[in-house]
Amino acid sequence: MLEGPTVSVVIPVRDDAEHLRRCLDALTAQTRRADEIVVVDNGSRDGSADVARAAGARVVPCAEPGIPAAAATGYDAARSDLILRLDADSIPEPTWIASTVTAFGEEDVDAVTAGAVFHDGPAWGRVLLAVAFLTVYTAFAAPALGHAPLWGSNLAFRRSAWLDVRDQVHRDPELHDDLDLAYHLGERHRIRVGSSRLMRVSWRTVRPGRFAKSFSRGMGTVFAHWPEDIPPARWARLARARLTRTDRPVPHAAIRGSR
Repeated sequence: MLEGPTVSVVIPVRDDAEHLRRCLDALTAQTRRADEIVVVDNGSRDGSADVARAAGARVVPCAEPGIPAAAATGYDAARSDLILRLDADSIPEPTWIASTVTAFGEEDVDAVTAGAVFHDGPAWGRVLLAVAFLTVYTAFAAPALGHAPLWGSNLAFRRSAWLDVRDQVHRDPELHDDLDLAYHLGERHRIRVGSSRLMRVSWRTVRPGRFAKSFSRGMGTVFAHWPEDIPPARWARLARARLTRTDRPVPHAAIRGSR
């Protein structure tokens, strides 16, 4: 039996069978294997679910369209102490799970996130473009949040933290699930930023059409949290909470109500 916390890996997928196959192969090669792999099939028509089952993953259907609903469905289905999230086009290095588990060694760390480099696209840009994309994302998201953002292609958090915020997260397909989750986890849970060298993802993220849609959804996610989370108000609330509870911000879900 594996020592330490148990691990569930959650992968939302829709019509991405070939990328999923490579992702699952990489998870099979981990030095610390997951206790379960949950693939959330968001209405695929290309055999993605069959690829997942063939690799030994547990397939959970999600009829509600969009990554936010699919990701949340996977988190709800996960049974382990730690929930690790990546995308179907992610290819983790063999030590990704082991390193992520180690990052939770500090008791007050509830979420761990990191960047990646690209495994396809032009060779000259596989590092440069990835760094540029994540720098832009962080420059946009961190001031809005008042803390580090989360990135869904390389993300982990305690199941207890998810249960704490699951009723507040949005499941709107036009919003960014990872940014939305950061708003809620960041209220009263510590987020740690790890190493980007352990993950590779597809460069399709930065193709112009997809990047424009991603930026639009990011803006929509920010606006969905206003007026309660207009930056000056959020910063002040988090600062007050840190002074009184040592990095454990006081929840204000009761003010907002359920999402």
